[in-house]
Amino acid sequence: MHAITTNPGPMSPFHLAFPVRDLAEARAFYGELLGCPEGRSSPEWVDFNFYGHQIVAHLAPGETGDVSRNAVDGHGVPVRHFGIVLPMADWQALADRLTARGTAFVIEPYIRFKGEPGEQATMFFLDPSGNALEFKAFSDITRLFAK
Repeated sequence: MHAITTNPGPMSPFHLAFPVRDLAEARAFYGELLGCPEGRSSPEWVDFNFYGHQIVAHLAPGETGDVSRNAVDGHGVPVRHFGIVLPMADWQALADRLTARGTAFVIEPYIRFKGEPGEQATMFFLDPSGNALEFKAFSDITRLFAK
């Protein structure tokens, strides 16, 4: 088994495929609301550039729906979720934009683990297909994996 280093050099983009009920809704949400440029597509899927990472919305209406939640910091955090860690100013700008557009947050933007090594800004919301997203930020990104 190989050890994972804490400083592997330039970060490789991740790839994530997830189900959506409608590709037009996905394009509006990921492309227009979140500002993720669209890449390749077919009648069954659409690639998006998610902050330098490749996410793919696959048309699979039967795979979408409710998600389980776990209690974390007094909130019901969706167990299955994905997102990105942004610089604090970018996180705040996105939180402000989403709030101005009337986004129904699962967890409103706030500071989590305040005063602890993992202190972070976070917010959770759902895409139109019920996929949960978390956007977070650290005032000190070197504390990302701090215990």
